[in-house]
Order: sequence, then C-alpha cells, then structure tokens
Amino acid sequence: MEEEQHEVVIVGAGIAGLATAVALKIVGMQTLVLERSPELRAAGAAIGLSSNAWRALDVLGVAHKLLPSCSTVPEALVTDLPTGSTQAVPFPRSQRGDTATRIVHRKDLLESLAEELKPGTIRFSSKITSIDQEASPSVTVLHLDDGSVVKAKVLIGCDGVHSVVARWLGLSEPVPSGRSAVRGLAVFPEGHGLKNGAVQYVVDDQRAGFAPLNNNDLYWFIVHPSSETENEMARDPELILAEVTEKLAIHFPPEFQMVVRHVDLATLSWAPLVFRLPWDVLLGRINKGCVTVEGDAMHPMTPDIGQGGCAALEDAIVLVRNLARARSRGQLAAGLESYVSERRWRAAWLIAASYLSGWVQQGGNAGVWRSAMEWFRRNIYYKFLHSRIVDAVHRYDCGDLLSAE
Repeated sequence: MEEEQHEVVIVGAGIAGLATAVALKIVGMQTLVLERSPELRAAGAAIGLSSNAWRALDVLGVAHKLLPSCSTVPEALVTDLPTGSTQAVPFPRSQRGDTATRIVHRKDLLESLAEELKPGTIRFSSKITSIDQEASPSVTVLHLDDGSVVKAKVLIGCDGVHSVVARWLGLSEPVPSGRSAVRGLAVFPEGHGLKNGAVQYVVDDQRAGFAPLNNNDLYWFIVHPSSETENEMARDPELILAEVTEKLAIHFPPEFQMVVRHVDLATLSWAPLVFRLPWDVLLGRINKGCVTVEGDAMHPMTPDIGQGGCAALEDAIVLVRNLARARSRGQLAAGLESYVSERRWRAAWLIAASYLSGWVQQGGNAGVWRSAMEWFRRNIYYKFLHSRIVDAVHRYDCGDLLSAE
C-alpha cells in the first residue's frame, strides 16, 4: 500500500481548490490537489466575477490573463413581464475606473489558475474513501480508492456542495431552496450584436436572463420551481433543451428564446439550487485540528447575487494568509481557526442575502402574499434594496497574502 506525506492537501480542483493551491504556491507551501474527476471540471457555462473576485484574482496574479477576453457588464435591465415595466439595476464601479463585473468562461478561469501550478500538483482520478486522524490531530490520513494513503499536515476540503470533508467535520447537509436552474452558453459565430448589459425577465415564479461574455458568446439561465421529474432530464442535454424550448422558455420574450436556440449543448446543465443554512455556518464545526473547508464545501448558496465563485476566491486569499502567518509560529491549527473566524460572518451574510434576493424575485410569489410581494419587488426591492445589497457585497476586499500582522 503506497503511502506519502504532504504539507497541505486540497480535496477538489474547482475554483476554490485551484485558487488556494495558487495562493499556497505564492507563499511557498508545498501542496497536493486531489481531484476525483479525470480532468479539470469545466462543467458550467460561465461565471460572473464582480469587484471582490477581481481583487482576489489580482492577488493570485491571473486577472490579467482573463480581462482581455471578457466584456464588462455595467448594469442589468430587469423587466417585469406582467406589467412590461423595465428597471435598470447598475453594478458598482471599482477603483479600476471601469465597471468590474464581467462574465467569464468557467473553463478559462480554471485553466488560468491551473497554469500557475507546477506539474504534478493536481492528481486526477483520486477519490477519497475515508478520512481519519492519527493519535495527534496534527496529521490527517486520507485513504483513496486505489489503495494509496496520503498523510497531510493540513487538509482543506474544496470538494463542492456534497463535500466529503464537510461531512467528516460534521457540517449539516445543504438544504433545497425549492428552485432549480438551467444554464447554458449561446454561441453566435457571426456575432450576437447585443449590448454589454445583462438582461433579466421576471414572471410569476420564474426568472430568466442572459449576459454577454464577448461579441460571440452569451451566458443564459432560467430559474424555476423544482419538479419531481427533472432528475430524469438532468444528465441528457437534448432532453433539457427540449424542456426549455417547449415549456420553460415560452413564458419569455422571443429575444430570449432566440438566445436559447443558439445553445452549445456541451455547456447545458440543470441542477437544483441548494444552500447551507446561515446559522449552520455561524455555529457549525468548520475546522477540526488542521482540517477545514472552503468554497461550496463551506458555504453553498443560491446564485441570486452571483457570489458563489467570488466568495470561493475570497476564501482562498483569507485562508492562505492566516495559514502562512501561523506557519511561521508553528501553529497551523491556529491559522485555520483564524480563517474560520474571519470568514464565518461574511459567508453567512452572503448565503442570507442570496436567498433573500431569490425569494423576493420569485420564491415569494405564491399564496395570499403574492400581490404584496410583487408590489414590494417592483417598487422597493429593485429601486432601493438590490443595489445596496450588491454594493455591500462587491466592496469587500479580501486583502493580500503577505499582510503584516
């Protein structure tokens, strides 16, 4: 049985895992990333990156690789279909002097981060079967399905919503929001000719929209109430497309339906939206000895304010900064405790704000409160609350990796 030991082991090569590995490389800590898939998980058409995410990518040294290939999104035009009224919801401006919110190919983001790592840092097709700690909590042992054993001084779970590491820590399972999302990337070889702003439509308990990545590609989505039959379609892009074009998209304008028809089937996905309850993040065990979690493994949230991936990038900087400081004192576990203390409230706030945003825009439009909620959404939420929530979220600065204590 093969056995090896590493200073830091990261489980999962998604956004959180790769960003953390890059940050650890910058501060000089030896790292191994274990990924269960045979290659980078590029599933998901695109991701919105706001000011707070670009600050983290600047620290990681990869922002300059992504900026030239993606357009800015200065605002979202939100149309209430029952009334026909449209409101402009601007995105906050950054210190760059330009609107920092941009839509990026998820694959481009992952590859840009992976390119910064030394060959062999990521080990693909590595599935964890069990985790245990030796007599001293300073060593965590990972057993893999190929029979090999990996020992880690620090273990960081970046393995997504259904995290093995989070489950080992005892964190509660994410709960369903009652909504699901279909996402895809529309490709226009001759150019789509649409403006840079995002477009969103709201009708009853459904919401849809699109935003440009560049002159040829548009990211689009539909969020709708979950159904019992959707699991049958989730793995078949052809079935997903048929369901969207024949049922879901017919509630939205022809412009949106045209975007859907240009979808690249390889980017099409359908998934339920889940989140971890904010109080579970505030009160739950997020670290034990030299083990912790980040990204979706720590704070899965609904996508209603577009902060899942952005928060994962923040996590990477904050975690590695605290770990590097603690390492110099020989107190790695204390570094993870400092990271958790710094991130708990931010993560819980993001989860709550995301859920509130989704509930107001569509989840609350049912029963006797429907008329009141529609009035609140049209006259209060978009005019006054949404921009303040987004501004507070985007202004967060994760700091750098080498901040003085």
